[in-house]
Amino acid sequence: MKFCKRVRPRNRSLAKGEIASLLRRGREVWRLPMAREERAHLISRRQLGILLGIISCAPSLLGAAQLSEKRKKGQIPFLVYYGASTDPAIGAFALAALDSDLNLAPLDRFRRDATYLGYLSLSEVHSGRPYFVELAAEGLLFGANANWPDARFIDLRHENWRRRVVKDLVPGILQKGFDGVFLDTLDSAEFLERQDPSRYGGMVEGAADLVRAIRTAFPGILIMINRGFAVLPLIAGHFDMVLGESVRTTFDAGTGRYSFVSESDYEWQRQQLWAAGGRDPNLQPFSLDYWDPNDKENIAKIYTEERANGFVPYVATPDLTRIVPPP
Repeated sequence: MKFCKRVRPRNRSLAKGEIASLLRRGREVWRLPMAREERAHLISRRQLGILLGIISCAPSLLGAAQLSEKRKKGQIPFLVYYGASTDPAIGAFALAALDSDLNLAPLDRFRRDATYLGYLSLSEVHSGRPYFVELAAEGLLFGANANWPDARFIDLRHENWRRRVVKDLVPGILQKGFDGVFLDTLDSAEFLERQDPSRYGGMVEGAADLVRAIRTAFPGILIMINRGFAVLPLIAGHFDMVLGESVRTTFDAGTGRYSFVSESDYEWQRQQLWAAGGRDPNLQPFSLDYWDPNDKENIAKIYTEERANGFVPYVATPDLTRIVPPP
């Protein structure tokens, strides 16, 4: 199994019968490759809210009601951005995964046609997070992540962590105006369990339990998961979107160079994303690749290749604090 070093936000001072048929039709449009841009945008949150008001206990859905309108506005499909400032350029995107500390107020004029997901790390916590000390005092933290010395692994099996996520962290993100959550670091559950099964056994199942708990508590929100491929088979149908990171290209912090991943790594992650879609035909896969923002020729090639894979792509700088316009 392959693991990659993830990029996360910098810490700061810090929806039976006719209804089921409607759900299927709405979500089928969403899962089509984004290369077909006339069908590739999100339903407005107002329309989604109306439908979810009717289907109060159904998972969230995406659809095509606003597709032609959004296409006319030139809306761009997808963004991942962890910048500290609320760049107005975010408003050009239909779906954005953002730092959950970001102030969304300046984006109010875009909200009718845009969907924003707030970042939440489930398997690790940075020392700058306000709840870090409390987690340590409760005995929920393990050792540091070697790639991120300021981040400690979290015991995903513990009820206290599940309670905090469901009762505090996710509600806090939603209260800030986000439409859902972008869940990161689930790969760490598999990493720890493989590293020491006797100590970390059950971490993958604990991660799955936590995602299912989020979906049960918040049936109407959107959930995107970054990788977490060992967890995905256990939570099929409980999340809406999956993101593959460094699918085609990556960045080596040690050398400061961008590069295409090996063919074996590329094929492995493609197969993982396709397998996730095979388990849930309503699931839409996304891709996040890293490349020099000044090399527009290769960025265009990455977009073309990822769209051909059936993924919704975005190409970014490795720190994810700069918005790189798609070709």
